Amino acid sequence: MANLDRIDRRLLCELQDDGRITNVELAQRVGLTAPPCLRRVRALEEDGVIRGYHADLDASKLGYAITVFALVSLKSQAEDALRQFEDHMKGLAEVRECHMLNGEIDFILKIVSRDLQSFQEFLTSKLTPAPNVASVKTSLTIRTAKQMPGVPLED
Repeated sequence: MANLDRIDRRLLCELQDDGRITNVELAQRVGLTAPPCLRRVRALEEDGVIRGYHADLDASKLGYAITVFALVSLKSQAEDALRQFEDHMKGLAEVRECHMLNGEIDFILKIVSRDLQSFQEFLTSKLTPAPNVASVKTSLTIRTAKQMPGVPLED
C-alpha cells in the first residue's frame, strides 16, 4: 500500500470525483500552489496509484441496453487454464470486467450487450465455447442502485 499523506488523499479524492479538473483548480482545492500539486499528481501516476483517467459513459445511450453478470466455472483450475481463460476474456469487448473468485465459482464477468438476442449470440458463440468452460450461469440486471468507481478515501 502506498504511503500517502493527507494532501495526497485529498488529491486522489478530488481527482476521483472529477478527473478533468485543471491542475490550478486542484491545487486550490487542496491548498497547494500549482507546481507542487502537479509534482504530487505525477508521482502518484508514476507509482501506479493513479492508473488512468476515464469518461463515465452511459451504456444505454450508446445502444447497450442490458448488463449481465455471468458466473463461470472451469473444467480445470490449473494456472495455465486460468490464464488461457483470462486471455480469452480480455479479447471480448462485451466483457467489461472479469474477476477470479474463491469458492465454487471460478469467475464472475460483467457483460454489456445491445439486446437479448445479441447477448444470446455472445453467450453461445463466444462465452460457453471459451477455453476450459464447464458451465455458465447468467443473471440480467433489472436496475442499478449504486455504481461507484474507485475506492472510498478518508481524509
